[in-house]
Amino acid sequence: MYDLLIGWIGFAFGLFVAPAQLYRILKTKEKRGISRMTYIFLCLALVCYLLHAINIRDIVFITAQAVNLTMNVGVLILLLRS
Repeated sequence: MYDLLIGWIGFAFGLFVAPAQLYRILKTKEKRGISRMTYIFLCLALVCYLLHAINIRDIVFITAQAVNLTMNVGVLILLLRS
């Protein structure tokens, strides 16, 4: 039971990373200092984690990776537009 709770808490903390970058880019239109290559590799890693989560049928892991992938792909799209 505690592992599920810890998983959801980790998911909640993880939600604060990408939205902060998205907000910064959308509000300031400033992309300098944000690595495109980092976000490309991060998105590839998240795809792999998501596929693994689906394979092991872990709902917390699936939810976390799907949400994180969606937000980080949003950041990557904004970074690649320049």
